[in-house]
Amino acid sequence: MGLVSRAEGANEASWKAPLRVLVLAFALFSAYDIRTFALKTYGLVIHEFDPWFNYRATEWLAAHGREAFFRWYDYMVWYPLGRPIGSTIYPGMQFVSVWIWQAINGAGYEMSLNDVCCYVPVWGGVTASIFTGLIAYECSGFNANVGTLATMVMAIIPAHIMRSVGGGYDNESVAMTCMTMTFYFWVRSLRDEQSWPFAFLTGIAYYCMVASWGGYIFVLNMIAIHALSLAAMHLFVNERYFTTNTFRAYVIFYFVGTLGALQIPIVGLTPLKSMEQLGALAVFFGYFLLKFVCDKATQDKLDRREKWNLVKKVGVVAVIAAGLVVAALWPTGYFGPLSSRIRGLFVQHTRTGNPLVDSVAEHQPTSPKAYWQYLNIFCYFAPFGMIGEMLTTPTQSSTFLLAYAAVTYYFCSKMSRLVILLGPMAACLGSIWLVWVLEWAYGEIVSFYTELNDEGGEEQVEEAAPSTVAGTGTPKSKKGKKRSSKVTSPTTPKAGGGKKSRAVQQTAMEKAFAPMKEWYAENKNGRRIGACITVVYFLISSSFFYKYSYAIGEQMSGPSIMYQAKNHQGELIMVDDYREAYWWLRDNTAEDARVMAWWDYGYQITGIGNRTSIADGNTWNHEHIATLGRCLSAPEKDAHTLVRHLADYVLVWTGGGGDDLAKSPHMARIGNSVYFDICPDDPTCRNFGFTDHQTMAPKPMMAKSLLYKLHSGNTPQHPEVTVDPERWENVFNSKYGKVRIWKVKNVDEESREWNANPANRKCSEKPGEDWICPGDYSPGFKSIPMLSKKKAFKQREDFNAKDDDEQDEEYNKKYMAKMGGQ
Repeated sequence: MGLVSRAEGANEASWKAPLRVLVLAFALFSAYDIRTFALKTYGLVIHEFDPWFNYRATEWLAAHGREAFFRWYDYMVWYPLGRPIGSTIYPGMQFVSVWIWQAINGAGYEMSLNDVCCYVPVWGGVTASIFTGLIAYECSGFNANVGTLATMVMAIIPAHIMRSVGGGYDNESVAMTCMTMTFYFWVRSLRDEQSWPFAFLTGIAYYCMVASWGGYIFVLNMIAIHALSLAAMHLFVNERYFTTNTFRAYVIFYFVGTLGALQIPIVGLTPLKSMEQLGALAVFFGYFLLKFVCDKATQDKLDRREKWNLVKKVGVVAVIAAGLVVAALWPTGYFGPLSSRIRGLFVQHTRTGNPLVDSVAEHQPTSPKAYWQYLNIFCYFAPFGMIGEMLTTPTQSSTFLLAYAAVTYYFCSKMSRLVILLGPMAACLGSIWLVWVLEWAYGEIVSFYTELNDEGGEEQVEEAAPSTVAGTGTPKSKKGKKRSSKVTSPTTPKAGGGKKSRAVQQTAMEKAFAPMKEWYAENKNGRRIGACITVVYFLISSSFFYKYSYAIGEQMSGPSIMYQAKNHQGELIMVDDYREAYWWLRDNTAEDARVMAWWDYGYQITGIGNRTSIADGNTWNHEHIATLGRCLSAPEKDAHTLVRHLADYVLVWTGGGGDDLAKSPHMARIGNSVYFDICPDDPTCRNFGFTDHQTMAPKPMMAKSLLYKLHSGNTPQHPEVTVDPERWENVFNSKYGKVRIWKVKNVDEESREWNANPANRKCSEKPGEDWICPGDYSPGFKSIPMLSKKKAFKQREDFNAKDDDEQDEEYNKKYMAKMGGQ
């Protein structure tokens, strides 16, 4: 009797399929449920900072329509300059949210736009989990068990939850769906020679990704790197890695995707000009050259040596041609520089040369603890899956996972916010490893069970052997043939490729592992005990991972704009100081009131308080933020001279932790990058800080600053700190001391009236951009002597800028040296 009879095989199939359906249903339920903690505890509330800008933009789109949205110049932000909104954001999430809102209400179900926006991250988390499962299914050789498990893992892994909780209405919540959808259609287009039409869907999905998040550059380059690796494997490993289908898949993806990307206003022509995206363009042209070489070699029946000579000739011509093009365009400034954030991926976090970028905590390197926090046990399982895939004969699809893992791990190690990209990779590779082990264990247990039920014990069960990592791991049949879930196609290279050297290498490896195989075959009982232990370990670890994910998911779901805490009596309270402050502004100030605060809070000031802010999280204008930094870090009297031209109120976050006092050294540092006289000869402004970080005792320069006075002045905790009542009036203190609002006295009305006059705005003269009419600083503000030494900040990565300013160079050298600890 064989290990599994035909009837038993049918019975096995009859229960496996329904079980997978149940697991998938549970995975989708968990993906939804784990993201709704905040909605259940705090209600349908938008979280954090950026989500409030996204919601305000969505409201505008819903109220005014598409055409008005893309011509929206907002004068309530970045006062007095304003900002064009529709042409400077990635609008995909806003459009999707409005369409969903319209569809739901059009179907007769009443749901507010706020509620839809709160649920969009939840729905995005569910769909991203589905596409991750499909990626795993495709890359594992169509193993349904791997796809099912990967869906379950992606549904609850913290690396994915971190940007997809209910109320966290941020771009990544939609972008992760678009990214996994793009990657799935890409690997699907490589399945066989008839799969290239899926490349059109890859391009469309990529277009959605471009519209949703600036991280589209990662997606573009990830596919380009994979396509390049396939070309290299074609030349050095096996010719089957580059076929007509591969050529069509990449060319169609790049053409359709780039054509769509060019339609997004914020992107424009950058796919054809930016250094960050030109690599994909080079691969696009390179594929045409490689296709020409392959066709020529086939047509002329060239042998390998002759084909290599042709490759060299075509390559030399291509390099020369590309060099001539670059040489002609470089002096014109055609090529765009690397952004400071991209540059930050290749240098130490605190040394990008841009103090604004260096001040953002999310741009710091990922700590080793973070991998465990966001991946948990899959930070160990995924590497085993990667090693297993490397030891098997790679397919076009499986090589994508290997490239994705290598690239993603590098970039995540450089910037903590990119840990989100590890979620799909860990889910896929970790699931491949787990399924391989579990299917091996299942085979051993079934073998033991069958042997026990064998009548008389005359027919012995054949030994089960492990399959490939990406295979099924199912037991052998009586004839010794392994059943495999892999489907052989023209694009699936076979081991050895018919090469004698590879056959010799394979024989050598078999000899090397022969003793191990012999030991494995002889220890039948040991294998079965190991299989039982494996199953028990899986049950325990899966339970731990599920509970851990729910616990960490609940922690990450808590909004920072309001939170629960315990008072001195041990009672649970709701700290809602921040919204109370914004509501106070909304209800107690004039509609045209201008509120100064550090740029972090600008989105909430306009989104919740509905009042004009000086700067916000877009950080598009370095010099304006530096001017804000100068105002807040200047001595009280000097600061009033500046602030009275710009604001009616000043809002300060207090209460300890990450309040404005903790952030204030960054304010001085950023201000000094434009106004070098703030901290002469010290780009890092170390004199603006604390003598003792535990007690937050200020140094003399900080103690004199406006920020410190408004933060600590006129309080019982700091009776020695006073605020000039002739210049500032404390009009609001929040319930738990988290926010203070001060009214600016003796506001310069001439500057206010000048800035409010549309005649003082200068409209763009470019065709189609006549609606872009930025404001300007008033003459009274510009005439202040403190601003006379203002110098535009020069981005270090901008190679189009002339390097002829010794002061800039001296500043950069000192900044880098100071940040390096010298």
